[in-house]
Amino acid sequence: MTYCCAMRLRDGLICISDTRTNAGVDHISVFRKLYLFGVEGERFISIQTAGNLATTQAVIGHLQNQLDLKHEPNLYSVNSMFEMAELVGHTLKRVIMDVTTDQLEQSNYHCTILLSGQIQGEDIQLYNIYPQGNFINATSDTPFFQIGESKYGKPILDRALNYNTELDEALRCGLISFDSTLRSNVSVGLPLDACIYKKDSFATPLSKRIHDDDPYFSSISKLWSDTLRQGLNGLPRPTEDYWQ
Repeated sequence: MTYCCAMRLRDGLICISDTRTNAGVDHISVFRKLYLFGVEGERFISIQTAGNLATTQAVIGHLQNQLDLKHEPNLYSVNSMFEMAELVGHTLKRVIMDVTTDQLEQSNYHCTILLSGQIQGEDIQLYNIYPQGNFINATSDTPFFQIGESKYGKPILDRALNYNTELDEALRCGLISFDSTLRSNVSVGLPLDACIYKKDSFATPLSKRIHDDDPYFSSISKLWSDTLRQGLNGLPRPTEDYWQ
């Protein structure tokens, strides 16, 4: 399993993905699930993947091959992020269909993708692309998407994040979302890959691989645990009338 989160905010994009892939408790590996593409000054693209590793790597391989061989359409030739979502969705669906046409068996090759980025002349876009090739678009009312093992990290995002949240605050929120997931699910693990793209920059974003010895991540993880304990201790105790 995995956990990926992308946030489409007023000032830019934040993308965070874990790297753990496990095929049983005794077979754990590290694989990148956050892929960055772009043309300096013209477009920036982020792709995050969750699901069957062979499927996700085949999709990224096809997209990269289209770029290398200059086959059109490709990530750099489409005119809008919507067309790009169609391209990625079609590629994902084709990869699964190439393996099997049996709908029951296709579930074994399940994969979901978060596509985000910006093309010159457009606003930032974020799409959640399903194995069937269709997709939905993030809005100012719903500014983030999660794929993979999302349930443990969703409460903090629901409570603390909105479209106007500043990027540095949103990054902290996202990292705490991952910290909560790491503590509750062993199928999600460090290191994490994270990037911040500033709106209209059309430049290579700030990116980082966060390991278990990262001082900032360790610090906010401890502070968040301490804050939760202090908040719990500060809540009023139930009175005797409560039980009547």
